[in-house]
Amino acid sequence: MQHFNPEKAMVSIKREFGEHGGVAPSIERSSTFTVLHPGTMPAIFSGTLGHEQDGCYLYSRHFNPTVHMLACDLAAMDGMEFGICTASGISAIACAMLQICRAGDHIVASNTVYGGTHALFQDVLPSMGVTTTFVDPTDTAAFEAAMQQNTKAVYTEVVGNPTLKVADLPALAEIAHRHAAKLVVDNTFTPILVTPGQMGADVVVYSMTKYINGASDIVAGAILGTREFVFELMDLHTGRVMLLGPTMDPRTAFDIHQRLPHQPLRIREHSRRAQAIAERLHELGAPVAYPGLPSHPQYKLYASLLNEGYGFGGMLTLDCGTREKAEEVMELLQNREDFGYIAVSLGYFDTLISCSGSSTSSEISDEEQRKIGLSPGLLRIAIGYTGALEDRIAQIESVCRDTGLVG
Repeated sequence: MQHFNPEKAMVSIKREFGEHGGVAPSIERSSTFTVLHPGTMPAIFSGTLGHEQDGCYLYSRHFNPTVHMLACDLAAMDGMEFGICTASGISAIACAMLQICRAGDHIVASNTVYGGTHALFQDVLPSMGVTTTFVDPTDTAAFEAAMQQNTKAVYTEVVGNPTLKVADLPALAEIAHRHAAKLVVDNTFTPILVTPGQMGADVVVYSMTKYINGASDIVAGAILGTREFVFELMDLHTGRVMLLGPTMDPRTAFDIHQRLPHQPLRIREHSRRAQAIAERLHELGAPVAYPGLPSHPQYKLYASLLNEGYGFGGMLTLDCGTREKAEEVMELLQNREDFGYIAVSLGYFDTLISCSGSSTSSEISDEEQRKIGLSPGLLRIAIGYTGALEDRIAQIESVCRDTGLVG
């Protein structure tokens, strides 16, 4: 499989300059926009005029020039046709799924998704008449078996949060399309690394709070797809982004846009360090999981999905068995070794550590956590790139020895 080159796509993006010739683009903070003639406004509302061809903007909840610039560059970087930015990752997921599904429709979803996504699908969407069947993301046959006549979407994360199970995107795309459904892929863990649209995904969603932004100072989301789908999302009468209103602030869009060019550099370093730490822990016999280790069950599959030159990503897990042991390990990693911080989220330049079962996956019942293989002592570790790598390896090795995770 020939993979996509994100950096080549980034170079081909049309450069935006500031209003007065600055190398950085201008920020358009206006909430509303003027028209030159009275007849123009009805034409905008009717859809016969728009910003794409005619330069006519309406209102910043609809399209804003600065936010639109970010969306277009994200879409180009991901090899997708078009995009829209939202105020959070979960709003991107919710709006995309509500645009695809109506009351009476059905979704087949991976059972190892972010806890908030699981709660949305299991607890909120049923109240709107949309049901979900959850299946193991590594069991392609289970997706096929779960498809129904009213299935409108197949939903998965590339690498499951937090189990790091890898989905076979080309196989899921084939299943979804054969059943006239859309494949929706959350690529939050793997931007730059994997390009789902090149493997058959119809819609790609992101929490840009994480790796795309990279500084843990902004909450944001994005939906990428066809031009037709994005304009459905922004339709004045039925568009879920337009009418539910998760609007991104232009200043937020500008800040994220300025960080896009160095995203490949950041991703490479996250990957390099995670690979080195995972290899050392594996060598010591620690209960580590990382998709870049040949011992990972989907190692070969994941390698086949990756764009060349960016590594296997910055996420690894350490299974401490019990919540008590996990908390002991986190205490030492943060407060004795200064290895990282006890915090949710990922993609930050410092390492972030959390016990998923009692934090980001706590919306999933204990019974379901056991079913999907989520240990109560599983630590999700998002490896950062601060400090000397040899020091970081020594720190986590010391804690693993002192807590009995290795001999």
